[in-house]
Amino acid sequence: MKVGRSQAGSIAQTQLELEGVHCAGCVAKIENGLRQIEGVTSCNLNFVNQTLVIESSQSVSNMVETAKKVIRDIDPSIKVKEKVPLQKMKLTIEGMDCAGCVAKIEKGVATIPGVQSASVNFVAKQLTIEANAEQLHHVAVQTEQFIRQLDSKFTVHREGDSSAERQSQSVSEGKSKLPYVRLAVSIGLTFVAVWGGLSSNISLALFLIAYVLAGGDVLYKALRNITRGRVFDENFLMSIATIGAFIIGEYPEGVAVMIFYQIGELFQSIAVNRSRKSIRALMDIRPDYANLKVNGELRKVSPEDVQIGDVIVVKPGEKVPLDGKVIDGISMLDTSALTGESIPREVEAGSEILSGSINKNGVLTVAVTKAYKDSTVSKILDLVQNASSRKAPTENYITKFARYYTPVVVITAALIALLPPLFFAGEAFSDWFYRALVFLVISCPCALVVSIPLGFFGGIGGASKNGILVKGSNYLEALNDVKYVVFDKTGTLTKGIFVVTDIQPHGDLTKEELMRYAAYAEVYSNHPIAASILNAYAQSVNKDELSEYEEISGHGISVNVCGQHVLAGNAKLMRREGISFAEPESAGTLVHVAVDQRYAGYIVIADEVKEDAAAAIQELKLLGIKKTIMLTGDVKRVGDAVGQKLGLDEIYSELLPQHKVEQLEHIDAQKLPKEKVIFVGDGINDTPVLARADVGVAMGGLGSDVAIEAADIVIMTDEPSKIPAAIRMAKRTRKIVYQNIFFALGVKALFLLLGAFGIATMWEAVFADVGVTLLAVLNAMRAMKPI
Repeated sequence: MKVGRSQAGSIAQTQLELEGVHCAGCVAKIENGLRQIEGVTSCNLNFVNQTLVIESSQSVSNMVETAKKVIRDIDPSIKVKEKVPLQKMKLTIEGMDCAGCVAKIEKGVATIPGVQSASVNFVAKQLTIEANAEQLHHVAVQTEQFIRQLDSKFTVHREGDSSAERQSQSVSEGKSKLPYVRLAVSIGLTFVAVWGGLSSNISLALFLIAYVLAGGDVLYKALRNITRGRVFDENFLMSIATIGAFIIGEYPEGVAVMIFYQIGELFQSIAVNRSRKSIRALMDIRPDYANLKVNGELRKVSPEDVQIGDVIVVKPGEKVPLDGKVIDGISMLDTSALTGESIPREVEAGSEILSGSINKNGVLTVAVTKAYKDSTVSKILDLVQNASSRKAPTENYITKFARYYTPVVVITAALIALLPPLFFAGEAFSDWFYRALVFLVISCPCALVVSIPLGFFGGIGGASKNGILVKGSNYLEALNDVKYVVFDKTGTLTKGIFVVTDIQPHGDLTKEELMRYAAYAEVYSNHPIAASILNAYAQSVNKDELSEYEEISGHGISVNVCGQHVLAGNAKLMRREGISFAEPESAGTLVHVAVDQRYAGYIVIADEVKEDAAAAIQELKLLGIKKTIMLTGDVKRVGDAVGQKLGLDEIYSELLPQHKVEQLEHIDAQKLPKEKVIFVGDGINDTPVLARADVGVAMGGLGSDVAIEAADIVIMTDEPSKIPAAIRMAKRTRKIVYQNIFFALGVKALFLLLGAFGIATMWEAVFADVGVTLLAVLNAMRAMKPI
């Protein structure tokens, strides 16, 4: 499918989806094969999302057929299809306080032509639609019409439409007192009708007025939904139950049930809105403005309007609006909203700073290094806000359960009302009809539909407060079944920073003299090992004392220092120069030094292990992890030393990216069907294996953008100890969700039995519905607390 042409109009771009590309080695074969085709100017296959982009002078249809043939020849099992360009659109739905509407909206919007997927975030009141880019406007119009038809109180506006948002907020504020007034009048009229000593006709009239005031909107919604073919929902159940109470002469009970139902709904709405505010507060890191420096003057602008390379000023107490590098100033930054760390971090000229942190004291002048859409704060907000679009299996199950549960209950209630009077002598229809009405009131599945997504969203929000970004509740739930944790080494278990760990002079030389020779030899090199030696030497090097400097590729350095010939490099350099030496067993890179063809000693340079790595491994084992494994491209000697120091179960060294994928697949083949495998990495070379794991975890502080995109969970602090913390958070969230499921179903089952046998009245039925829902919502809010 053509998505663009060059200015000359001769180059067309084709996008294809490839299913079945599991081998990273196939990527190069496919790209090389397609580049041989006449007219192809560029070809790129994204291994993570299996998308192939080809630019060619051929027509799109010819290019598609040619590409299919080439790919078929390379691997017949790979399926190729044209990629439809999809675009995401977000709509905010004001007035959505009933979780039962979520499934209706998702199901209805998904049927609109052009829509690929639709997901409602009940907590954020946001609908995310993925649709054909060419049909996006049509989809938006159709969606807005459908939602307004579903409920007239819903107001819909697109993301970024601030005027619509303000209008909807003012409307909702104006209407906010009306339900309370109606309920108060309804309660007052009911009291007068019951205890006012009025005639039966006047009392009935008051009951009817009170009933309409309390439940008019419920009756309207039920009737409207029936006309649209949507019968079985909470409005229908409450309408049938309360109208039935009037039919059998239980006027006070019919009105009271509707009043208590509405009171329960109000309390539920208050609880849900409070939880929404709490979750938003966890992620209240969006910057409102940036102080842009232009010609020596400051202009307050939107962060979206700042470009890479612009200079901004961050004053004390302000949020850092964009990622950048400090060019002037010293200050302390509060990064707790990003990383969960309470200790402020000191920054100065040259320091990298992240958007979303708060400047505590000094004035900072910052050169912007990333546009707002690519900044840390933007990515965090996007990850957390979109997390609910990937629903956990438990959420999907409950949504499906509620869809069939209500019709079954209605049918059961009808059988309760009709069968006993028909088949058993002496049974009054009015008694069993009343029991059926009680049965209906109890049956509403609101407690499950509301509290379960709220629990998962709270868990995701609590994890983000702890510096752990989970991209979906499905990944949060998957952490409960993890039994194998696989680590990369450099940048994951180690700091990725080389330091001198040991100095071993040979003969009469001192450590200081050996370091001096090595530092002078390495002064012109830009290799990380050379930098670590110069940092450890920590003295100035007089370059005038050097002569005949030569860098021997793959071996090391040869140089004269004050007339002495110095060699510094690896074992191959010593052998090449015929210098006798003993190579020790050491967990690090060895730099051998020789002076005037005599061996002078060696320096050990190693990547430091992170302080919390060993404790993280031990904690994982306490959490029931069967095996902790390390896959590294480093040499076996170094890999084994790090692995043994940390207490890892298995260590695999000298692996290329494709070998890591193969090793992970081998681990995956050994596990039980329900068990999950985590891979934790940070670099571009970890992207294929991150995508292949059941749950991919990226180190987000120092990790590459590609690794972060491919991962399912991002650790903002780069601390391995956050992995057991994420598993504990997942276990706590699942515990809360299961508590709500068993509590709601247990209480409802008990009261359904009591109602069927005539023990429970409508008063108990109301508690079994709205009371249980309220308790479940309050319990779900506990998931928001960070560990």
